[in-house]
Amino acid sequence: MSEKFDAIIVGAGPAGIACAYELGKAGLKVLLLERGEYPGSKNVMGGVLYRKMMEEIVPNFHQEAPLERPIVEQRFMMMDKTSAVTFSYKGLEWAQEPFNNFTVLRAKFDQWFAAKAVEQGALLVNETVVLSCIVEDGKVVGVRTDRPDGELRADVVVLADGVNSLLAKSLGFHKEFRPDEVALATMEILKLDKRIIEDRFNLEEGQGCTIELFGDATKGILGTGFLYTNKDSLSIGVGTLLSGLIKHKIKPYELIEYVKKHPMIRPYIQGAEPQEYLAHLIPEGGYHSMPKVVGAGVLVVGDAAQLVNAIHREGSNMAMTSGRLAAEAIVAAKAQGDFSESSLSSYRQALMGSFVGQDLKKYKDATHHFDKFPQYFDQYIPMMNRAASQMLTVDGTSKRQKQKKIWRDIGPMKAKFKIARDMYRAWKVMK
Repeated sequence: MSEKFDAIIVGAGPAGIACAYELGKAGLKVLLLERGEYPGSKNVMGGVLYRKMMEEIVPNFHQEAPLERPIVEQRFMMMDKTSAVTFSYKGLEWAQEPFNNFTVLRAKFDQWFAAKAVEQGALLVNETVVLSCIVEDGKVVGVRTDRPDGELRADVVVLADGVNSLLAKSLGFHKEFRPDEVALATMEILKLDKRIIEDRFNLEEGQGCTIELFGDATKGILGTGFLYTNKDSLSIGVGTLLSGLIKHKIKPYELIEYVKKHPMIRPYIQGAEPQEYLAHLIPEGGYHSMPKVVGAGVLVVGDAAQLVNAIHREGSNMAMTSGRLAAEAIVAAKAQGDFSESSLSSYRQALMGSFVGQDLKKYKDATHHFDKFPQYFDQYIPMMNRAASQMLTVDGTSKRQKQKKIWRDIGPMKAKFKIARDMYRAWKVMK
């Protein structure tokens, strides 16, 4: 490949493919490089794809994409060791077009999405590792790969190479991320008959459900577990900050096994057969950990730019939006013949003005706060479960007496003030 490209995109995940699709559609010569055997072979996410952001790129995609189930119910389970308080919303409006979100399996979906980008004119090359960026006179002008004669040139390079972007780091865009800025997610795919899934999760044919797990699912470490319904399988997993795993000396596979054996989860997965095990780093640092995302001849998108809303467990939608906005900035720069940092900075402005930047800013202190004060997970969730048990147990004790006992069990007035203060602090970082 001796020719020069308009853009080279490193990484065929949601952000990179979205960027390639938009650039190809605009008629630019774009090269999409993927280190895996195929797009999706090295990618993992909880398994939820949001319709709105994907549809802005590929209209009516749900009519042909390899989707699993449209989600009609979202449950949130606050777990103790032998109990759970569960909140949920189920809406049949989500069971109808245009839908809200879907469960997906990345190995299938990413291949389909990449094929759509190729249809638009992008050139996809798999099994290619980008070793470094080529920098001349302070501007990125291409990449070096592990292939023979592997230097490739382009007006712009888009870094979509994941949370631990060595390329962005080599350009000085960020330092090594700390363990409290990165989570490790482990997930298993469990084979289960679709009728059993629908019966256990109280679903009509073809409908889906997601369950987010808090508290004992992570043994009180900051993070969440999840259980999602696919067509004929379940996605179960847990993601926690690396700092928490290190501090508590817990191995990731121990956590997922703990969740699978938990009495609140075990009935859902009984009889299911393990098919696949996946592990992946997820950026959790948010707004304060965002690297520089624009340079001369280079843009950073998706996980490489720390674009994950850890509070709402959103990442793929932010990634795809960042890829689309990056493509728009590149098309504008191409029209001007100017690929300087100043010209490409419209990407950062559009990114921070979109829901991506606004949500990251809204929750900028949330992850750090809940990591600093673990009592929200290891004390308050069990306390809530005990209170629910006492109030709902019919044993001849009056409800007023039960309320008084719950109030006493909280502790002295100092402990009550501490809880009130913590609730106020939580509200401040979430408002």
